[in-house]
Order: sequence, then structure tokens, then C-alpha cells
Amino acid sequence: MHGRVKVKSTAQQEEEKRKEREKKLKIYVAARDACFSKRKEGIWDDEALQVTQQLLSSNPDFATLWNYRREILMHLETVRDEEEVQKIYQAELSFLESCLKVNPKSYGSWHHRGWVSTRLPRPDWARELGLCDRCLSLDDRNFHCWDYRRMVVKMSGVPVDQELAFTDRLIGSNFSNYSSWHYRSTLLPLLHPESPEPHSPCREPRRASPPPSPQTHSHRVCEEQLLKEYELVQNAFFTDPNDQSAWFYYRWLLGRAEREEMISCVYVSRDEERVAVAFSRPVNAQSVGLLLVLDGQPQRVEWRSVHPRFKHSPVWICDLPPGTISDVTNEHNLTVHWTEKHTHRDCALYTGRSESWCRDSATDQELFRSELSVEKTSVLQSELQSCNQLQELEPLNKWCLLTIILLMRALDPLGYEKETLAHFQTLKEVDSMRSAYYSDLCSKFMIENTILKMEYAEVRVFSISDKNLTTLCHLDQLLLVTHINLSSNQLQRLPPQFAMLQCLEVLEADNNSIDNLEGLFHLPKLEEVLLKNNQISTLADLQPLASCPKLKRLDLRGNPVTQTANIESELTELLPSVTDLQL
Repeated sequence: MHGRVKVKSTAQQEEEKRKEREKKLKIYVAARDACFSKRKEGIWDDEALQVTQQLLSSNPDFATLWNYRREILMHLETVRDEEEVQKIYQAELSFLESCLKVNPKSYGSWHHRGWVSTRLPRPDWARELGLCDRCLSLDDRNFHCWDYRRMVVKMSGVPVDQELAFTDRLIGSNFSNYSSWHYRSTLLPLLHPESPEPHSPCREPRRASPPPSPQTHSHRVCEEQLLKEYELVQNAFFTDPNDQSAWFYYRWLLGRAEREEMISCVYVSRDEERVAVAFSRPVNAQSVGLLLVLDGQPQRVEWRSVHPRFKHSPVWICDLPPGTISDVTNEHNLTVHWTEKHTHRDCALYTGRSESWCRDSATDQELFRSELSVEKTSVLQSELQSCNQLQELEPLNKWCLLTIILLMRALDPLGYEKETLAHFQTLKEVDSMRSAYYSDLCSKFMIENTILKMEYAEVRVFSISDKNLTTLCHLDQLLLVTHINLSSNQLQRLPPQFAMLQCLEVLEADNNSIDNLEGLFHLPKLEEVLLKNNQISTLADLQPLASCPKLKRLDLRGNPVTQTANIESELTELLPSVTDLQL
């Protein structure tokens, strides 16, 4: 046995480790308590700075200690000269680098570094950019570092084209660098903004100035640069068809420009003496400055959203004083002013007319597709052919299938409707975990197509039955619809947004799974509601119908609520205006 090393048993090793941990913990707790005591007593000295440094070196995510440390540093700013403060903060940056080595994604460390950099008398931004480069070379998806880099770029005035070249390098070395693709999407609109004139060439890129404020620029890229980006991203997803980064960026490229902020529709009803206004985006009409002028006279009216749920809504309504426009022998001219955006819309109510409206149609506004030049159309057609070729090689690639759908939507949503539905069915089969998402997206596209068809036919009837709809959207586009048919779908509710259908007279929604009628709220013209074979189970589910004053016919056959005792008498009491009740 002589000469052999005595091996400690596992129990002995564990016991020694436990004692070592306890020893370190006691030291840590004592130092922590000392820091808390000093902070409570308002002591901001070098010793406190040293103790917090020891604690944060081992645990850089202790937010309270970072806060205390900032208090100490701000105090030292008041008692030291500028040169000493410069040295203190430079030492702080060195200390922070050691913390980032312990945890490169430490929230506290990155936040504190940003705070220090902005207070440094003479910051070295080139050094900070170099640190970001090193950190991103170790982990190109470190979002803390990306956020810090954007701050450094803004503070130091790095030219936009220089940052775009930086993304070129990162993407070139790794197509899967999602953060670089995303950063690129924020830079391109600044460097190559879309011109207000349609299909005009790119503006001269900004090369010697810092990034301008995003609020002053379009979020879209000019067409010339877009065509170049298509080629770049195509190289990426042909190299690795299963990597999602390039596909997401491609979806952004295919996106439409944001709609111009405007009043899209004004509707006036003589019978209800009511005005409804639709906006291109949700607004709070009580705070954006909405003025109604009738026959040259400003009116004191109270604007309200179509549903109590909404403080912001695309559709707002107001009631005119009784007798203001009720006489059918009189003609009236209304103007709604949106003072915040310096825009307005006129509407004339002619003699003998019970209602009138003025609006832009969905086809005029190109709401659901991009307005394409001849050049861009040919390029997207080429892109579609390339994706179809890739899909033949990778028939189960969900990113390729979804992109084909988006390209078809951009080119001709109605012409490619049949192919789009077939691709959605394939998507649900190859990516079953996201089948509900694909069903909702397909529903959205089907509703858009139906709105376009309705616009082309110039009718106020919206019919989309037996299409497997799972959700409703774009309801603000249906303000003028008088008859809607949603029968034989997979809808589970009529959401609050349904209250935007202020002209609705007939609702057909048989053979769904609807158990919530929240959206049938204060629909002033609603007369018929057909809800046969749904899942309405209690009288409370029907409560919203009590707010519809003209409701005459209600069909609830095949709903669980019809099995409730005394349901007919209770419904008669709840809905006294109904004269044709079918249970």
C-alpha cells in the first residue's frame, strides 16, 4: 500500500465541497449586507465601489448592486475633476468586460455599460464598436450586444452605409444570422427610402450622415434596391432551404407599404341621424381632433367607438341633434376634419335619400397587395418560378410553400386563389403543429379576396360561406355591408370588431361553433340573425342582441340554449322587438 495516493470517498468529496460553498456563501452574504447597510446610510465611497465590484464579478445580474454602483459613480462625479472621472469610468468599462466574460448575455452588465458610455467625458466609440464586433463574433445572436451596438452607432454617428456593409459581412459568413437580417431591414429604409412618387428610382443614398429618425422616413425600400435584395436572399435560401432566417427576411421584403393615414369613409344615416367615420388605422377620436361640420356649421357631437372595449378603433360614430337631418326634402353637406393629420372628407346627403357615404374602395387603395410596376412584376414572377423549382426539389419545405403563397398574393391574389388554398392544405399536413396558424392566415386571405370581389361587383353583400374560416378580420372594411353570410365555417365567436358593421341588416351564421356574440353590439339596423346549429348555451350569451333595437327575426335552432327551461319566455322578455323566434 506504500506509495499509493489515498483517494477520498465520494462522501468526503461532497462534504468538502459543501463546506467550501458555505464558506463562500458566508463571505458573499456578509459583503452583500455591508453594501445594503452602506446604501441605507447614504455612504458613497471607494470602499463601497470595491465591495460591489467583488460581488458583481461573481454575480453580474444583481440589479440592486448595479443601481447602488451608479449612485456611487454619480456622487464621485461631483467631487472629482473631469480627468479623474474619465479614469474612473474607463476602469468601469474594463471591469464590465470581465463581467461580460462571466455572462455575455447579462442584462445588468450591458445596461450599465450603456449608462457608463453616455456619461464618459471622452468616450471612445471606436473601442466600443470593436467590443461589439468581438462579442458578435463569439455569438452573432447576442441581442444585448446588438441593442448596445445600435446605441453606439447612434451616439457616434456611424454612417448608415457602413453599418449596412457590416451586415453584408456577417450574412456572407453565416446566412443563418437572423439578427443581421433583422438589422438590415432597419437600415435599408434609411439608406434607400421609397420615394413618394410611385415607381421612381432610389434617392441618393445617405453616406456621410448618421441614421435619420425613423419617424421621418418610409418603412419601405425603393424598388431598385428591393430587386437587389431579392437576389441576395434567394442565394441564402437556395443554399440552406431549411434555415428560417432568410425566409423571414424575404417575407419582410414582400410586405406592403404602410397605408397613408387618412379618413377612408364617411357614412351618414338620415333615419338614425348618425354619422360613422372609418380611418385607415385605429385612432382615439376623442383625442386626435375630430371636427364635424354640417352645412357650414361646426357641430357639438360626442364621438364614441363602436364597442366599449375599444379606446382605439378604426370606426367611430356620433349622433346628431334630433331633427338635424331627418327631413328628406332637405339636402345636407357634411365634412369631417381630422385636424391632427390636416385632412378631411366631404359627404353629401341628397334630397329623398335616407343614407349616403363617401369613401375609397379596397381596390382603389390596394389594401391587400402591393402596387407593382412592370419591372417588379416580372421580377416577382421570376422569383415565383424559382421558388416553384425549389419546391419541386424540397416538396415538404414549409418556408418555401409559405413564400410561394406570399408571392402569389403579391402578384394576383384572386388569380392564384385555387393554388393558394392547395398550398395551405399541404402546409397543414407538413407542419401540423402550426395548422391553427395556417388556418387563420388562410382565413385572412380568403376574407381579403371576398372583399375585393365585393368591391369589383359594387355590392353591399358579403358572402363567404363554406370556406373553413376560423377567424374574422378586416371588419372595418365592411362598414357599409347590409347582408353578411358566414354560414358553414369553423367560427367560434363574433368578436367585438364585428360592431363595425354599422349598416348590417341580415346576419347568416348557421352551422359554425359560435358561442360568443360579443360583437353584435348596438347594430342600429340589424333585423335578422340566423344562428342555427351553433354552440350558444346560455341566455347570457344572447345578451348583446338586446342592444339591437330593430331585431325582428332570430333563429336559434340546434343550439344548446334551446334546451333551457322557459327559454322562450325569457327570450321574449330579453328581446321584446323579436316577432319571429325559432327555437
